[in-house]
Amino acid sequence: MSVESVKKQFHDENLKLKVFELDESTATVELAAQAIGVEPERIAKTMAFKLKDRDILIVSKGDAKIDNRKFKDCFSTKAKMLNHDEVLEVTGHPVGGVCPFGLKNHMDTYLDVSLKKFDFVYPAAGSPHAAVKVAVDELENITKGTWADLCK
Repeated sequence: MSVESVKKQFHDENLKLKVFELDESTATVELAAQAIGVEPERIAKTMAFKLKDRDILIVSKGDAKIDNRKFKDCFSTKAKMLNHDEVLEVTGHPVGGVCPFGLKNHMDTYLDVSLKKFDFVYPAAGSPHAAVKVAVDELENITKGTWADLCK
């Protein structure tokens, strides 16, 4: 279902992106990089956080870590990730396949500036065995993402 919702969004929005499904797991940055054959930082890691008034997604380069001070300065609250059950409920995607596409519910997406060093990246595509290659500027357009400096 989750990969299908990603494919449906791409089809409905006439996006020329191809979801590739792999036998190997892409559930972690390291596994995804190995399965796809790219360096880990090129994996676009999508993380779901709970704010006081809403849930959000943050997409960063694969080896980046959230900077708690920057997060608090930006959102006026401590960084609190959604748990496994909440992630599936809110996004429609399982942990390991979370991406900013084909979402079950609208979520504001924040793109960490760490992504700007790349021409293209590889986010998950709704499953721990699926990914998509996307240009960073296209990622911004598709997600209507807001650029923010949130990582170390």
